[in-house]
Amino acid sequence: MRKYHNSDVLIIGSGAAGLTLAHHLASHAKVAVLSKNAINEGATWFAQGGIAAVLDDEDSVEAHVADTLAAGAGLCHEDAVRFTVERSREAIRWLVDQGVNFTRENDTGDFHLTREGGHSHRRIIHSADATGQAVHSTLIDKVQALPNVTIYEHHVAVNLITQADPGVRKLRCTGVYALSKKDDQVHVFQARAVVLATGGASKVYLYTSNPDSASGDGIAMAWRAGCRVANMEFNQFHPTCLFHPKAKTFLITEALRGEGAYLRLPDGQRFMHRFHELGELAPRDVVARAIDHEMKRLGCDCVYLDISHKPAQFISEHFPTMKARCLEFGIDITKEPIPVVPAAHYTCGGVVVDRNGHTDLQNLYAIGETSFTGLHGANRMASNSLLECIVYAQSAAQHILSKLNTIPAPNRSPSWDESRVTDSDEDVIISHNWDELRRFMWDYVGIVRTHKRLERATHRIKLLQKEIAEYYSNYKVSSDLIELRNLATVAELIIRSASARKESRGLHFSLDYPARAAIAQDTILMPANFANQDIIISTDG
Repeated sequence: MRKYHNSDVLIIGSGAAGLTLAHHLASHAKVAVLSKNAINEGATWFAQGGIAAVLDDEDSVEAHVADTLAAGAGLCHEDAVRFTVERSREAIRWLVDQGVNFTRENDTGDFHLTREGGHSHRRIIHSADATGQAVHSTLIDKVQALPNVTIYEHHVAVNLITQADPGVRKLRCTGVYALSKKDDQVHVFQARAVVLATGGASKVYLYTSNPDSASGDGIAMAWRAGCRVANMEFNQFHPTCLFHPKAKTFLITEALRGEGAYLRLPDGQRFMHRFHELGELAPRDVVARAIDHEMKRLGCDCVYLDISHKPAQFISEHFPTMKARCLEFGIDITKEPIPVVPAAHYTCGGVVVDRNGHTDLQNLYAIGETSFTGLHGANRMASNSLLECIVYAQSAAQHILSKLNTIPAPNRSPSWDESRVTDSDEDVIISHNWDELRRFMWDYVGIVRTHKRLERATHRIKLLQKEIAEYYSNYKVSSDLIELRNLATVAELIIRSASARKESRGLHFSLDYPARAAIAQDTILMPANFANQDIIISTDG
């Protein structure tokens, strides 16, 4: 028997954004949280650097805003930047009140603030080099203790559910179909308000710092449901991921460079001064392209990040997680440099939302990396992402609670229809398509792009989507199939967005259009059913 689950608010995603929202709603609403895997698996848990906030008397909101605008290469929405930064101190205070153990100075007891690329001041508050884990574990403990919140682990969202109310032209979102990994059945989750907090889509690339769950599920579902997406061409490639045959998605935190680490070529020479006046502290897009350039110029497999010139005690105190993890691969960062390469790290675009996190679809919200708020522009500045999660989760909570009592309960949706599908006996197709997709996205839509490469990618994604659609129509859904379908959708959005931008700006660098256009414009894609003008929509696949 298929199960039905009803709540006031349904949150899809259990990272910093989703759990912050759940915490703020729990006193006034019944909340359900869907977690794709175990609740502590996701991008938040693995975030290392910290959270950017104006906490020092020598710093200012204006300086933080100016740095963010500069890093965003003219494409940030200043109102969104100011909205976020002005609330940074309050966001940190809230996290401290929840019990997050941020690192403090030994002598004064004040919070230790570090500096990262693009920042003009030390404004990164952190918990050693495992800030994400400190924040996420605290939020998990808090939310799990709330009686009004039910957490459903190992549930993979498939499609959003919509309904048309009598006399109303526009659809509203009323829930989601989700595959339970525990019983291999698709369940129905319904609510008055639905929130996408599913993270980014960096798993669309072959090399990434992200966990396997970062398959763009929320972006793909929102697009299929009729929501606009924006600036999907701006995929941030983190400059420094560990290059080691046994290391999978291990990020080397930017805080190392903030504390004086050097980038070196295989012969030991530093090179960043040739690319930017800030050297190793240049914005991430500049550093990633510089490393990519040097690797291609020299034909080397990696470059090296070296902090061994700093005292060993300093390194051990500030980067205990990094030191321990590297030692597992035989690298002692107190004595030798770390081999690093760029890897896909953050999705700067996403589902278009307003200041409350509300999307184009009535009663559907998107927060965190899934959303496009205008904060990041053409390049996210380091450590603004967790800040965005907290600030917009709080804003969305206020908006949801202000209107929740006026939203009627959704009609009971039909159960998931599996009457015309069978069990697959060829899952190898999924793994082959998964590998092909991620490889051609890396080769053709990576750090440096050309018109010809994007044309090739366009051709490949059309063929792949046709094959995936046929497979999806004939076989029962599985977690791998759901993710592959979503990745293909996101890949198409990235390719279309990159093809539309006839310039180089921030994270989008084109050899055919190397100059920056005089006017900065967002790339906004509209689905065929935008604004829900056509209210005949299939909700079961």
